[in-house]
Parts: sequence; C-alpha cells; structure tokens
Amino acid sequence: MKVLDLFFCGAVCMLLAACQQTVDNAPQFDTITVVNNMVIDENSVPIFPKKAALTTDTARRFSIELPKRCTVDWNNQNVVSVVPEERIEIVRLDTGDPLSDLYVSDYQFKDLTVRAALDKLLEGTDIAVVEDEELIEKISGEISAGTLADAVELMSKMGRAYYSYDADAGEIHLTHRAKWMIKMPRDETIIMAMLDAMHGADMRNLLVNWQDKTVVFEGNYQTEREVARMISDIASKKYMLAWDIDVYRVYPRTDNPIIWMNMLPAFGEKNIKMSIPGVVGRAIVVSPEINTKTLQEFMQQQANVVLISQGTFAIPNGWQSRFDIGQCGKEDRLETDLIVGATGKYGDYGGYKKIDAKIVLRTSRGELSSFNIPSSVGDNYVIVGIPTHSFVTTPETLISPFAELVVFMSPRIISIVDPADVPAGAMTPLAGDALRAFLSE
Repeated sequence: MKVLDLFFCGAVCMLLAACQQTVDNAPQFDTITVVNNMVIDENSVPIFPKKAALTTDTARRFSIELPKRCTVDWNNQNVVSVVPEERIEIVRLDTGDPLSDLYVSDYQFKDLTVRAALDKLLEGTDIAVVEDEELIEKISGEISAGTLADAVELMSKMGRAYYSYDADAGEIHLTHRAKWMIKMPRDETIIMAMLDAMHGADMRNLLVNWQDKTVVFEGNYQTEREVARMISDIASKKYMLAWDIDVYRVYPRTDNPIIWMNMLPAFGEKNIKMSIPGVVGRAIVVSPEINTKTLQEFMQQQANVVLISQGTFAIPNGWQSRFDIGQCGKEDRLETDLIVGATGKYGDYGGYKKIDAKIVLRTSRGELSSFNIPSSVGDNYVIVGIPTHSFVTTPETLISPFAELVVFMSPRIISIVDPADVPAGAMTPLAGDALRAFLSE
C-alpha cells in the first residue's frame, strides 16, 4: 500500500512538473491597446493629423521688441530723465536711378492722369512711362521752369503716386505705394513711442533694426502724410511721458475681499494723496514711498499675489498710447484681453506742475473703466477693485468672487532738450538739487 502511495505521489509530481514546463514554454503576449481599429503598442510610431502651413505659435510670438517693452528695472527707475534732441528723418527707398539731366519749361497740363501728363511731357524722348497699377487721379497745373526730376516728382505727388526710374530699360514706373526708412534717435523710449504711434495709426509689418535705429515701412500717400505728421509733432515736443507698470491678480486667503482701507494705517495718510472712483474700481494716487515692493508686502498680508504682466510704454506729450497685458503676460490668463490705455500731458495744471493723465481699462468687449488722474512728478497710481470675474466669459468658474485685478503704474517724464544743454551721455537722470530745480521751473 505504501508503495502505491509513493508511486501515486511521484506521478502527481511529474504531472505538475510537466504542467509547469508547459506554462514556462508558453508564448508571452504584451498588453495591447486598440484605438480606432488600430493596434497601439510600445513600438508604435505616433500618427498626427496634418497641420496647415501656418507659423508655429512660438515663432509667431518671437520679438526683439518684447524684452524692451516687458521688463522694468524697479531698482533703477528715474522719474525724470533728460535726453538730447535728435533729428528724426524719413527717407524714401527704391527710387531707382537718377533721371536724365533734362530741363522743363512752360509745360501745362489739365485734367490728365499722371501717366498721360508724363507721356505728353516726354514726347520726343526715349523714356517710356509704365503704370505698375492703375492710377485714375486727374491732375492740372503748370511748370514754368525746372529739371525733369523736379517735374516728375511734382506731378507724381499731385496724383498721389510714386515713381522710380529704370535707366537700363528707359522706363519711369508709377505706383500707389512706396517704401520708406525712418532714421530714429538713439533713445529707445522715443523709438518705442514712435512705434506705438504708428501701430495706433494701424500701420503693421514695421521692420525695426535696433542696432542702427531705423524703421522701414510701406504704405501709400496717406501713410506718408500720417508718419510725417507724427515725426513733426514728436520733434516739436519738449517732453515725453512714460509709464512703468505691474499687473497683479490677487486671491484673498479668506472668503472676504481685501480691505483697502488698511492702506491708511499701513502707509500713513501723508502717503495716500488722492482717491478717484471709476465705473468699476478705484484709482489711488500715492507717494513714492508706496512702490511695487511695499504694495506687494501690504497685499500679501491678506492675499496671495501673482504678477501676471509687466512692462513699459511711452507717449509724446499730449498723445495717447496703450499697454497690452497679453503681449507682456507671463502666460495665457483671463486678463490677456485687457488693454491699459493712457492719454497724458505734463505742464501747468491750475498753477501746479502736474502730469494730467486719463487711464482707461478696455477689453475687446468695450471700455471697463476710466480714471482722470492729475498727479505730481514722483507719484504712483494703484488701481484696485477690478473683479477678476469681469474677465470670465463662462457661466461658472472656480475663481473666487473676491479675486481682483490690481494695476500699479509709475509715470516718468523724459525732457527733450538742445544737445548743447546735455552733459556727455545719452541720458542724464535728475536727482537731488537738479530734480528740485527742474520741478521749480
């Protein structure tokens, strides 16, 4: 009986060993995933849908200008700076070869297109006139005496056209559009102001060379006149205004809004100069003692503070400009659509030297709020009470109803003077006795 038991146990052990060997020798299968009837495993090559031939987002956002616009050195800020006056010159490009040295006298034309008037003028010469695009403007006039180049230039301008001469082909080409170069001053703040003015006039595709301080643009007769007006206006200004700006989103740590009245005991009443209500929010004019550092320290006592945008913008005295929060934003946020617009002038304000500014907060849906702010040189603005929910477009959101936008703005004056009155150096900040003398003028 024991022998049978031993035999039975041995048979069972052999059977189990055979089963184990069978299992060990069985083929192994990896886990597979089936997506849209396609088998996906670790060796699969990703398949992506074809994209249109568009500039990638990161390439589109590349700009040499943004670091200049979107950076503020709060530790080295000058409320008043003096820069030498420099000539801003506009030069037309692609004018072709010089025209023949011919003389024109006693030439009259009436109700003719530019091409017809030039064809009549150039009868008997080997110069042809070619319209690169149709010009229908009619011109009338008389040239008593002058060179051929002067005559062609005059008639082209009368017809709001531009000409270029190809000497090899013997052709004068006429077109509605032309290309220009603006030779800018060395001061980058003035360059920024000029670019902002041109953008405000809906001029796009500006080619800026920051090394040689030039701007190239294309346009028509109206474009040329508008730019010439800007250059003339900027050249006639004694001052420019600039604003350095920080934009914060503030999240209260409790289910209560920030108590802004606590600014009075925190900073002292002498440092809170003016309170200006808007349709939404409030602008507080404060002394230089309240800056970005001290403001953040105050807000952090009650809330979490996140810097969402920072930058600078400038305008000629009496002009208007804007700061696009999204352009200098740290990342895409609800407030990306917000624009801070400013119109300002420095000068006499009821017997006081003031910066008289209008600050407007605007989105693509329209104006959110505005504030008329007269302030002294050195004062700062703190705009508070703009609910973050003003930028929410969905019926519901996870953002606290007490979260708000806070804008800190620090205005600066740039005085443009005769180069003979400026010491060596492109920019001279005013401080101490020099600043007091400037403010007392």
